[in-house]
Amino acid sequence: MRKALYSFVIVSLLGLSGCTLPQMIKLAKQQNLQVAPNPLEVHKDSVAYDMSASLPVKMLKKGTTYTLNSFYKYGDKELALPAIVFNGNDFANAATEQPKISKSFSFPYQPEYKTGVVQVEGVAAKGTSSKKTPRMDVATGVITTSKLVKNAFYAAYAEHGYNNKEEIVPIVIPDFIFEQSKSVLRKTEMNSDKGKQLDAFIASKNVTRTVSITGTHSPEGRERINSKLSQERAAAIEKYYRAQMKKYDYKGMADSIKFILKPVVDDWTEFKNALASYEGISADEKSAYLNILNSGGDFGSQQKQMEKLKSYKKVFKDIYPRLRTAKTEILTIKKKKTDAEISVLAKQMTQGGSMDALSFEELMYAATLTPSLDEKVAIYTAATKKGTYWNAHNNLGAAYIQQAIENPSRAAELAPKASAQLDLAAKIRETPEVNANMATVALMNKNPYKAANYANKALNGANNDVSRGINGVKGASEIYIAKYDAAVRSESSALTTDVNLFNKGLAQLLTKDYASAENSFNEAIKNNANMAVAYYGAAIAAARSGNADKVVSNLTSAVRIDPSMKEMALTDLEFSKFNTSEAFRNALK
Repeated sequence: MRKALYSFVIVSLLGLSGCTLPQMIKLAKQQNLQVAPNPLEVHKDSVAYDMSASLPVKMLKKGTTYTLNSFYKYGDKELALPAIVFNGNDFANAATEQPKISKSFSFPYQPEYKTGVVQVEGVAAKGTSSKKTPRMDVATGVITTSKLVKNAFYAAYAEHGYNNKEEIVPIVIPDFIFEQSKSVLRKTEMNSDKGKQLDAFIASKNVTRTVSITGTHSPEGRERINSKLSQERAAAIEKYYRAQMKKYDYKGMADSIKFILKPVVDDWTEFKNALASYEGISADEKSAYLNILNSGGDFGSQQKQMEKLKSYKKVFKDIYPRLRTAKTEILTIKKKKTDAEISVLAKQMTQGGSMDALSFEELMYAATLTPSLDEKVAIYTAATKKGTYWNAHNNLGAAYIQQAIENPSRAAELAPKASAQLDLAAKIRETPEVNANMATVALMNKNPYKAANYANKALNGANNDVSRGINGVKGASEIYIAKYDAAVRSESSALTTDVNLFNKGLAQLLTKDYASAENSFNEAIKNNANMAVAYYGAAIAAARSGNADKVVSNLTSAVRIDPSMKEMALTDLEFSKFNTSEAFRNALK
């Protein structure tokens, strides 16, 4: 009897389960599934999405579960996605209220995922029994617009430190001393060390701009009888200078030299300077002279008052002779090697010549005189051997970067070379240029996070050129890591290259600023009329704005320049609202 009772209970339970699950599957037709965004989108290197599900009232019962299994179907393959599980025991009011669950998911992106669908199947279960719903499509493919970002690289060269411009340097000849009341340049003065210095300078035929001669006189009364004495003393030096130029056969060179005579009359400045350094009298006695000079009055009366001082004779003997002078200051052009000479010597140094042929600064400058990157590398390599200079290692690294920019196929070979030099530079001094180049190398090595970090460091203290250059690298890196607002700001401060303008447009597109994006893409096209991807970006901006005519015109231009974009556009979900039109199809023929 008991066995019969147990059998009846088991059969009854199976009957109940068998009745419940088909009813759940039937009601599942009324379930509401939403995926956002739809189509899916890739940002950074993953596809993130939200899935929300609500079940009909009375579908979920205590002791049952309803699982929404998700899959991403692409071609003949599929990727299992996370499931959403409704447990009947967790929804006590399921008989009167709709059970709802919303969750966020993501999966790593692969290029083959671009075309596909998100599918969901429901599984109703009670105990060990279960029934499935047919699979249904809930989201379409993956929009890959963020992957259009273009790499932006920048080589930051440090200053060479050499002044290649004309430099005027002053040559000051010690004062020539004249006898009291006279303006004759004595032989003893001409044969003195200062006379020989002036003669040697004139003999060398240095390129000279001006010769300024200041004639002075001492303040005693007899000295002032000749009011032209200061002028005549200056003129005496000019006469001597011109005679020496004639002696050394200056010819036409003499005409290019301007003589400036500065006679100083009735001026106490030099006397005060000499008195301040004079140790022959006491401080109180010096004050007596200064009191006279500071009290006002004309030059002659002040001189007469000083003559009454007890110390005057000593001052007259020791100080006054030093005031009967002619001061000579010559502005000459600093001797420098020509650019051609520097280039030749630099090449010799790279081929094993003497490392003393050029200074470090001249050698660094030599690298700027050649358009050949190979020659730049050779010169900067030589510069690294001249001593411990951060800018030599930095510029060698920058030259490697520039080679990689111009020869992308060699980037894998050149990036490590650049990195090694930049590491050496940073150990000596970490500068904006070094960090800027490290940012570029990091982006070449497909590490946008590291690139953005170095770029931020580089902007701290960078000059305008480096700032604008590195902002392009920074903006590209920020698009890669899905910091689109930051990328717009970076690209707005970057060099206006076609790549930077395109990336700016892309960042604006991804922040949903479609009008600005279109303007930036058009600016990129102005810079480079053959930039197919800029037309493609403009087509996407037009598609998101609902402008069918601009979609067609921009795609037509993109495909004309780069036919491979035809297939790209046909499978791009950005154009799903337009790809059935005849005009769209014609644009991609």
